[in-house]
Amino acid sequence: MSFRNRLTLFFLLIVVLPTVAVALVLFRLVATNETGKADARVGEARAAAAGLFGEASRAAKTTLDAVAADTKLTQALSAGDQTAATSRARTLAREVGALRIVVRRTSGVGLDVGDRRAIAPFAAELTQTNTGAELGKLSVSIQSAADFAQLVKKVTGLDVVVARGDEELVGTVAGRPAKEFPSAGEVRLGSDRYRVASFTAGDFGPMPLRVSVLGNSEAVSDAIHNDRLLVGGALVGFLALALIFAAVVARALQGQIGRLIEAARRLGRGDFSTSVPTGGDREFASLAEEFNRMSDELERRIDELGHERTRLERTVRRIGQSFASSLDRERVLEIVVSAAVDGVGADYGRAATRASANGVLQERAHIGALGRLERAVATVEAQALERGEPAELADGAVGALAFPLVESEGVGGVLGVVTVVRAERPFTEEERELFHYLAAQAALSIENVDLHERVQRQAVTDELTGLSNHRRFQEVMDAEIERAKRFQQDLGLVLLDIDDFKQVNDTYGHQQGDRVLREVARVVRENSREIDDPARYGGEELAVALPQTDLDGAFQLAERMRHAIEGIEVPVIGNGGRLKVTASFGVAALPVSATDKGGLIAAADAALYAAKRAGKNTTVRAQ
Repeated sequence: MSFRNRLTLFFLLIVVLPTVAVALVLFRLVATNETGKADARVGEARAAAAGLFGEASRAAKTTLDAVAADTKLTQALSAGDQTAATSRARTLAREVGALRIVVRRTSGVGLDVGDRRAIAPFAAELTQTNTGAELGKLSVSIQSAADFAQLVKKVTGLDVVVARGDEELVGTVAGRPAKEFPSAGEVRLGSDRYRVASFTAGDFGPMPLRVSVLGNSEAVSDAIHNDRLLVGGALVGFLALALIFAAVVARALQGQIGRLIEAARRLGRGDFSTSVPTGGDREFASLAEEFNRMSDELERRIDELGHERTRLERTVRRIGQSFASSLDRERVLEIVVSAAVDGVGADYGRAATRASANGVLQERAHIGALGRLERAVATVEAQALERGEPAELADGAVGALAFPLVESEGVGGVLGVVTVVRAERPFTEEERELFHYLAAQAALSIENVDLHERVQRQAVTDELTGLSNHRRFQEVMDAEIERAKRFQQDLGLVLLDIDDFKQVNDTYGHQQGDRVLREVARVVRENSREIDDPARYGGEELAVALPQTDLDGAFQLAERMRHAIEGIEVPVIGNGGRLKVTASFGVAALPVSATDKGGLIAAADAALYAAKRAGKNTTVRAQ
């Protein structure tokens, strides 16, 4: 696209489109403003009409009082004389100036005399003067619908329609629609449109009266049209001035920009021998000088980058060698991902592991934003996990590499994967080799971490029972006693010995004895809390350290373990029989049983032998 075309597009995007958008917004605002003013005027007229209606209703109160005080009327109604009551009501209407008198009763005589187009009644309960008995609800009106409509039109200058249900009582405009007018909005009557505002008011019966005030919309349309012409003219003038200015600037800049673009293309091709012309306007002369300085700087930096790349490769290799000596699995993965992303110029990198060869991958470290590269990462990782070999994805739009982290001891399971990915271009052979080297070093380091953790576990774990060994138990006791003294907390200790264990070995053999010991250790472990530390104290004797547990708590836990051991049946090797097992328990606790580790163990041991002497399969507290 030429520079002129770019300027044209820029003009359209920056000037024309925003101007059109502003025009649309202003046209909408003009329409909304004029319509709002019309609605406000109609709303004010509705409020005025409601006020006039209320005044007319209140004015009828005096007339209603005169009617209610007439004894002849109340006597006729009390006697149930419909004819007399109606006659008297007509006479009263003429005398007091009432247009309509209505008495509504739930039973008996009621009446309705006068003009049915009368509106704005005042209502009150009608009672018999001498007895106070209720005769019904009396409604009296002195206002006709026609007079009310003319009064409202005179006061507001707008048209009025008064309707009772589907019956129009009076209207100053023709062509009322079939449906009642809305509370607010616009309606069409014949060929004319009106803004309307309505309110409902009480009437003689249960059906309310609806009063609608209408303002002709033609004036609104004319105002909107005129305002839009004014806004449109101003915006067209602005666009014309902007177009003239853009054309002048484009013509002035095109020649100078063209020379700078050609110079930039030469620099892009690596041609640093030709200088950029420095003539023209002051700004373009400064830009040309900057181009020339950039050319000299680029030429110098090319040589530096060569040395920098060599140094980077040496540094990355040293980082890779440091993986093998690290014993922090998470830190190793963070380093390898960061180094891989930087070393191969990736947009995103991550390391993920799983607990077993068939487990679910869990991300451990990542660098960059995944975004739309998620599918490529999932594809290349799936290939590496399935094959157990490095995988690559290169389709032109994205490049991805994945290296599997193979399970140690040569069993072939893949326990993790390191992945890098970038958009738009695949990885080069050099980048691929560097990534494989870093990932391989990470795999070696993780294998060292696994071996170190395995050795650590073996150093503190009894191989037969899986419980802590005697050395670990002593370390735990030292730490827990120190903590109990510092925070003034209790520390319980349980020692247990399998009853008649020597007889099991002598009768069934040492393999059967090992099975019994493992089963008892399992029961002890399952009945221990997370904070407890069960251990093999020696031979068939086990121990459980109970932090934050007093003597009673230790006794209850020991009893729970004793009952659980009493309930197990260990299969006998070879003959299919079942062997019942019991154990004796001794419990002690700081500070009630002893004041130090030696005293606590001795107290628990003495309680254990007391349990043995008491007949075995029992629990004894230390004295």
